[in-house]
Order: sequence, then structure tokens, then C-alpha cells
Amino acid sequence: MSGEIRELWVYLAASPLLGLTLTLLAYQAAHALYLKLGSHPLANPVALAVALIVALLTLTGTPYDVYFDGAQFVHFLLGPATVALAVPLYAQLPRLKQLFGPTMLALLAGSVASVLSVWWVARALGAEPRTLLSLAPKSVTTPIAMGISEKIGGLPSLTAILVILTGIVGAVIGPALLRATGTRDPAVTGFAIGMSAHGIGTARAFQLGETAGAFSALAMGLNGVVTAIVVPLIARWLS
Repeated sequence: MSGEIRELWVYLAASPLLGLTLTLLAYQAAHALYLKLGSHPLANPVALAVALIVALLTLTGTPYDVYFDGAQFVHFLLGPATVALAVPLYAQLPRLKQLFGPTMLALLAGSVASVLSVWWVARALGAEPRTLLSLAPKSVTTPIAMGISEKIGGLPSLTAILVILTGIVGAVIGPALLRATGTRDPAVTGFAIGMSAHGIGTARAFQLGETAGAFSALAMGLNGVVTAIVVPLIARWLS
């Protein structure tokens, strides 16, 4: 039986749909576990799916390039999925107009603080220059962060892992931390989570309410744009 399974795997590995199939199955399994555990942030389905795929590729000796030949279809959809978050945001347009000034100031301050803080902490701990460049865009959504990292000389694969870890940490401690500081406004809560924890945090914000989710999506999108401008400038200045 083991020989038949091995032959089947060799056949599937030759198909570019292998990566797509593995990605969908891994995420479905991870999401089912996430729901079973009461949607606990530590059981984030994205992180669990990544762990499952890494374990499977390692056990079978499948090169990452072979896997990505099929997974690139999902990777392509990250962009449209991010843009689609504008739909719930449109419903919050009147509130957004009221908070336009404060949100823009928070956006600029948050983007700069995110880059400078991780850069200085990592450098103080002895991180190499390329690691610093990979860390800089950690607070924006994966496709944007990987693009920024590649352009400034970082490692996109390392950046992707750091982005996921940042999102998980933000989703886990963000709401509780904001409540501890007395923050009760769902718009403010959502914007802060989206600024720091991008897509994973936004998924968590939508669990808190539609307003929090919409403002988190706004922060995630705008932070991606600002970070794409700020990171190359800061990297050139600090290098």
C-alpha cells in the first residue's frame, strides 16, 4: 500500500494543481479546527494551514517551487481579496468623513512608528542588515509586504513569515490591550488593529463587529500604501 501511495504522490507532484489542492485542503482542515476551538485567535487557520503544508512538504521531500506552481493561483487572489474589503468600508463612509483628520494622523504616526520600532529593536539585538530589511514591512498585508521586501533587498519568504506572526500576535492581544487602555469605540479599535495586524487582525476585527472590521480594512489598505513609500525612505536613511 505504501508503494501505491508513493506512486500516487509522484503523479500528483507532477501536476501544477498540487499546490492549489494542498492549500485548499490544508485551509479547510485548519478552519474546521479553528471553529471547533471556539475561534480562538491562537488557532488562527492561516498559521495552522501553513504549518500543515510545511510539514507535508518536508515529509514528502517536495520542493517549494513545485508546490508554488499551483499555489500561485491563491497568491494572485490575495490582491483582489484585499481590494474587496472596500465593500464593508463603503457602508461606514459617513463615519469615515467625521474621523478623516484623526485617522490620517494615526495612519502616518502608526506607519512610521511600526517601521522604526522594529528596526531599532532588531538592530539592538544584532540582526543582520538583510533581516532588518525583511522586518521593516511586517505590519502590512502579505502581498504588499513581500513586494516591499523584495524591492529594498530583503527576503520575501522571511517577510511573509514575519507578517503572519505579527498578525497572529496582534489578533490575540490587540482587542484586550485596547480595552485595557480604555478604548471602547469600535472604529478606533478596528483602525488600531488593522494598522498593526493587517489581514489576520482584520479578520479578528470583523468578529468584534462590522464597524471595527470596516475601519480595520481601511487601516490595512492605507497602511500598505504609506508603508510602501515610507519603508524605502527609512531604509535608505538608516542604512
